[in-house]
Amino acid sequence: MSNEFNKIYNEIINDSSNLKFIYKGWQPIYTVSKQSKIVIIGQAPGVKAQESGIAWNDLSGNKLRDWLGVTREEFYDTTKFALIPMDFYYPGQGKTGDLPPRRDFAEKWHKRILNELDELRLIILIGQYSQNYYLKDRGKKNLTETVKAYNEYLPLYFPLAHPSPRNIRWQIKNPWFENQVIPELKALVKSILNK
Repeated sequence: MSNEFNKIYNEIINDSSNLKFIYKGWQPIYTVSKQSKIVIIGQAPGVKAQESGIAWNDLSGNKLRDWLGVTREEFYDTTKFALIPMDFYYPGQGKTGDLPPRRDFAEKWHKRILNELDELRLIILIGQYSQNYYLKDRGKKNLTETVKAYNEYLPLYFPLAHPSPRNIRWQIKNPWFENQVIPELKALVKSILNK
């Protein structure tokens, strides 16, 4: 990890807004290197990821790797992928699932981290929180329409639905996603990683 990445990491764990997580013994969950070519920006770590210290270390991660057409080894190779969620800590449990990422977290840390990437070619935006933040008023009326219009955001951004097993009904309802979007995504990822 570069000196700047080390500096940012230390600032994150010493930030007063993160102390409640540090007191639990939790470390910020993200991985990156200056050579990362593809950045994956999801919501926030789930409880399994937080406890294991490994992002996307669950069924959602398995599905995401399938969508990308990569192995687990490739996925966790920071020269290929950076995993930078909208919040680096598990936000806790809400009434209907995990709480959303904190609103100000990405604003505070993402730009500084992304500015250090020398080989960045693609940012994959998973779910509404990352899409709303990065696409701003370019996003469509809902996630489905934004994902369907993925070509409009290339070459830098590629919006995706969340690969959670909870989203299986959405995937069944929108067969175009597996039939059209995923093959395009796999081809793009392959072309970037093979250069």
